[in-house]
Amino acid sequence: MVDPRVMDPEQEIVRRAGLDDSDVDEVVRVLEGLRRWRETERRMSEASSRYMKLGETDMRALRFIIAMRNNRVIATPGAVAAHLGISSASTTKMLDRLAAGGHVRRLPHPTDRRSLALEVTEETRRSARETVGRTHARRFDVAARLSSRERAIVAGFLEDLAATEHAEAEHVETEHVETESGGE
Repeated sequence: MVDPRVMDPEQEIVRRAGLDDSDVDEVVRVLEGLRRWRETERRMSEASSRYMKLGETDMRALRFIIAMRNNRVIATPGAVAAHLGISSASTTKMLDRLAAGGHVRRLPHPTDRRSLALEVTEETRRSARETVGRTHARRFDVAARLSSRERAIVAGFLEDLAATEHAEAEHVETEHVETESGGE
């Protein structure tokens, strides 16, 4: 992030009332840390995807199926579609691709003959564990080093930030839809 004192000296967008220069420096440091984290996370995600030759949605599907198995819940195509927020047709295409690549198996559902059970192959589960699993373990270690109070502060900050980003995303989507439809 560029310093708002330089990019927005008139405080038209970034209000700094009540903050002295050291406060602004600290805020910029936090936001720079977030930017670096997002960039690092993006690169890690891309590296994992390239390693496993899968897209982001494919990776999210595999993580979901693995998590379901770990919780002793049968993963179904419908559950995957709901988790990812995609259509059943898109889910079918994705599962076809994952099955063809040797990442998942479709099995008869043990209690619902109208449905399928999904299972990640052992090789893919092992690869995901080695790439994504180790990354998450390191993240867990970083958070575990914080005190209980520090974790509460960080969690609250990230939850507030996510809510702000969510509200902004909805605003942008609404403006985009209104622009496309010729709305006011």
